[in-house]
Amino acid sequence: MRLGISITSGYAGRDDRDAVRAVIGRARAAAGAELDHLSLGDHHSTGSNAPYVQNVPMLGRIMADWPADRPVGLLVLLPLWHPVLAAEQIGTLAAMSDARFIVQTGIGAGDEQFAAMGADRSTRGHVSDRAIDTIRGLLDGETVDAPEFGITAASIRPRPRQPVEWWVGAGPAPAAIERAAREGDAWYVAPGLDGEALARSADAYREACSRHGRTPSIALRRDVLVGDDHDATVRIAREVVERGYRGLDRQVVCGDPAHVAERLASYRHLGVDDIVARTIAVDEVTALRSIELLGEVRPMLRREADGQSP
Repeated sequence: MRLGISITSGYAGRDDRDAVRAVIGRARAAAGAELDHLSLGDHHSTGSNAPYVQNVPMLGRIMADWPADRPVGLLVLLPLWHPVLAAEQIGTLAAMSDARFIVQTGIGAGDEQFAAMGADRSTRGHVSDRAIDTIRGLLDGETVDAPEFGITAASIRPRPRQPVEWWVGAGPAPAAIERAAREGDAWYVAPGLDGEALARSADAYREACSRHGRTPSIALRRDVLVGDDHDATVRIAREVVERGYRGLDRQVVCGDPAHVAERLASYRHLGVDDIVARTIAVDEVTALRSIELLGEVRPMLRREADGQSP
């Protein structure tokens, strides 16, 4: 079981430059912790009250410090991107790395960002399917026509020499699970999905993979906080959750490294191959220490997942 990180991009109450510096600092901490992969999220037209650091330029900056042999990636909300532009950005970023490049996809949510980007929320599922096909073709070196996007004879360079891995984001909806199995190299699980609902969805995903002749692989997003003092860390996390953090509750994994490793390893029976950790909304010192301690969680997690004692 691999352990990576999705670095927080939104920083309410922070200065714009501070937000950018925070992302860079957290990425450096993740590199020092030797996490298995790093990615950034995607959101648009977030308003003037809080900075949201955009993923393409930020990932390019991060890759100056991130080891070239360790995977990186980014989330692309496909209905909000033109496929040629998305393919060009992915191709250029992937050319900066020697490792596999991870494209995480999502259909997006929120009427405000769809309206701001001139996108139709009602067709987002179909658009996502066609966008994946179109971007794949462009990255494979094809000359692509896609009338539904107004694309005629498009081709791009640079293109990735290494494999591009598609993690298709989905919640429990049957159509979403089907898309993940049909189009993806992995199912990128929505962060709020847990418990029996997660178990049922994992079974449905494996069944869909079998129908499509695909090998199942599950990448699970979890919001986490790791601290040196278990009880104090749990208290901090509980305070954040009680303020309404992302609508999450028991899905947040918190505590000292041994406890966090045990909790994350418990998902192995569902067939989870990758954990993608997102640090919950805490002050920067606490956040950086949490990322540093993920470096201790990582080997513990592998031992726990293999049935060995920590």
